[in-house]
Amino acid sequence: MTVITLLISYGKITANLLSSILTTIDQLYRGMMAFREKSSQSHLFYGWYILASSFVILFFNSGARFSFGVMFKPMLLEFGWNRGSISLAFFLNMTIYALSLIVVGRFYDRYGPKWVIIISTIFLSIGYASISIIGSFRQFLMCYGIIAAIGLGGTSVPFVAALMSKWFEKGRGLAISSALSGNSLGHFALVPLFTIIVLRYGWRVSYLSIGIIMLVVNITLALGVIKGDPDDLGQKPLGSGNGDHANEQKDQSPSEVNPRDLGLKEALHTYSFWLFLIVMFVCGGGDFLVTIHLIPLVTDYGISPTTAGNMLAWYGLMSLAGVLIAGPASDLIGNKIPIVVTFMLRFFLFLLILKYQNLVSFYVFALAFGFTHLITAPLTVTLVGRLYGFSHVGLLTGFITTIHHLGGGFWAYLGGVIFDQTGSYRLAFVLSAIMAFVAVLSGILIKERRHQAPPVVHSNDLASS
Repeated sequence: MTVITLLISYGKITANLLSSILTTIDQLYRGMMAFREKSSQSHLFYGWYILASSFVILFFNSGARFSFGVMFKPMLLEFGWNRGSISLAFFLNMTIYALSLIVVGRFYDRYGPKWVIIISTIFLSIGYASISIIGSFRQFLMCYGIIAAIGLGGTSVPFVAALMSKWFEKGRGLAISSALSGNSLGHFALVPLFTIIVLRYGWRVSYLSIGIIMLVVNITLALGVIKGDPDDLGQKPLGSGNGDHANEQKDQSPSEVNPRDLGLKEALHTYSFWLFLIVMFVCGGGDFLVTIHLIPLVTDYGISPTTAGNMLAWYGLMSLAGVLIAGPASDLIGNKIPIVVTFMLRFFLFLLILKYQNLVSFYVFALAFGFTHLITAPLTVTLVGRLYGFSHVGLLTGFITTIHHLGGGFWAYLGGVIFDQTGSYRLAFVLSAIMAFVAVLSGILIKERRHQAPPVVHSNDLASS
């Protein structure tokens, strides 16, 4: 009887909570629709609203993703898991997420962003909220490693970068960087908040909060603001005017003016694509080894969880500086120089942390590595566009980011296993330094030029020959 009463009470609480969430979404949606109607009458370029909405989505997405490091040790203490086990859950999460990006890329190219965001958010919110009631490692793998991971792709950096490329031609790198700065600011603002929630109320409340917030925010913006193509509103991408450049193109052949964009199969036949895949695999490995294991590493040396959480937050803020510099830099000097400088810096930072382990060295490492964290995000879209065109940017960036996150998940898992076997992260940092140098060499060898698709042979040509 007690169990039945408990289930009834829990059902009422859940129903009331769901009703409140749906009411909030409805009110926000009505407000967004009124705002959109008013803005359409003002003839303001709608891409600015897309940029702002993308910023907000990434703000909360990054806070949710990077809170994993905050939950790491509290969950270990409660369940008695080792670091390799919980890192395995992250590896599974990144693997499912990475593979889903290819599907999301195709879905986005065909159907647009609205339903991608809505469906992804439903999975993401259910996954995170369900973690608050888990009681075993298998349940954690299901909620975090699979359900939440399926929803990450449609609310993540590569998805937003692809969306920005549709709305902006002039200053595309700056637009992507501006939207992606939401990822950095969310990291900076929300990681300390979730640290406080974990210390005061526990990690379960923190995960439940994440699920509810993302459900309300993302679905409201998807229904009320997000549009995938300027043509839907009778607009053109910013900077797509004609002018003198169009006149210059009249004397050129069609292939010179508008070479056919390459798809994934064709891109895979170019050396530059494979070299960039190596760069992104290494990039993901460094990103997630550090963001997942930085707090456990720092607290192992007697530094408080609050200080460690603040360190990870400043890591996120520094990534804002990096991404805001990388986008405009790619517009001015191309992509190769930022890529090479990024991984050369990472190489020396891994050597630093191998030599010194104290509060000052940890802060220097976190701040400088944070600066490099998001640099490749805007560079991915701009480099793909320059090499292969923008027609298949969703699929190409999705595939590249799949490799990035497979590297990230594997390296984070490897870091946990190495710690369990050796009692330290030293070997993980040695291997990371070597891989960073490999990324430097790969970046140097990339040929940053427009790759031409093989000529299309028509039946008329065959007949005449």
